Amino acid sequence: MIPSIDCQAIDHAALNNACRDWGFFALANHDIDPALIENSLLATEQFFQQSTAEKKRVSRSEANCWGYNDAELTKNKRDWKEILDIGPAVDSGPLKGASPQWPDIPGFRNTLSELSRQVHRVALAMVDDIATCLGAPIDLDDAFGKHSSFLRLNYYPPCPDPASDTVQLVAPRGELGISHHSDAGALTVLVQDGMSGLQVYHDGRWVDVSSDRGTVLINIGDVVQVWSNDAFKAPLHRVAAHPTRSRVSIPYFLNPDYAHNYAPLSGQPRYHPINWGDFRAQRTAGDYADLGSEIQIADFAITQERRGA
Repeated sequence: MIPSIDCQAIDHAALNNACRDWGFFALANHDIDPALIENSLLATEQFFQQSTAEKKRVSRSEANCWGYNDAELTKNKRDWKEILDIGPAVDSGPLKGASPQWPDIPGFRNTLSELSRQVHRVALAMVDDIATCLGAPIDLDDAFGKHSSFLRLNYYPPCPDPASDTVQLVAPRGELGISHHSDAGALTVLVQDGMSGLQVYHDGRWVDVSSDRGTVLINIGDVVQVWSNDAFKAPLHRVAAHPTRSRVSIPYFLNPDYAHNYAPLSGQPRYHPINWGDFRAQRTAGDYADLGSEIQIADFAITQERRGA
């Protein structure tokens, strides 16, 4: 079972262990409005219950990374899911021109905008606490003052051929809601709907993550792994498909300013500096092509020889 961290009385030793051992933890006693969480889940369900034609009215594209998509790739394999990405307007950098698209559902925009605001506040506080664990404070204004964070609404429909393997890293057959991956940004705040499916790879096996409706989970991403110089590893996770049940979830990806360069905060660096805007643009491009491999922080690793090991 993944650990739990009390938001109102942060135990930094427990947080350090959670980030070091799991990279995943439940957030207890947070101040995100429970009614807002429930309304956001209901709004998510309402959006995906619409006709395909209606959902595609807000489709995303290579020119605009915000919007609806039912053909995203992970590990060059199509996911068994639909998504709606909602992020800020982008006026510069490699994703210039991106603009949020809102479905024509009463109250939808206000509800999801308020959820983003409340979750963003919690996410920044958690990054600050994680930096305390690392003993290397992060300039939050520099990293996130003009952030590129976004909200994603996930819908996993019933699947006629779900993958049944629960041991191997890569399922040998069948479909997954989303294949194994780590999140590219700093950290992810996840709201769940009560349906199981999320799994984290821990000690060589896939572990089911608790899925009570309205629970809030945190997992660290690649940016924190780089900052920590590999002390904290961004966890591999995936979503299993189910033959008869559907599932929705709402992750909020806390991402830096597109202009931000990140690198290890202390110790002999294991990574070259990485520009977030360039990294994000290449990761986004990988959602639309099944050739090659997705860019990873491993592509920026400094070899042992070059570190002088």
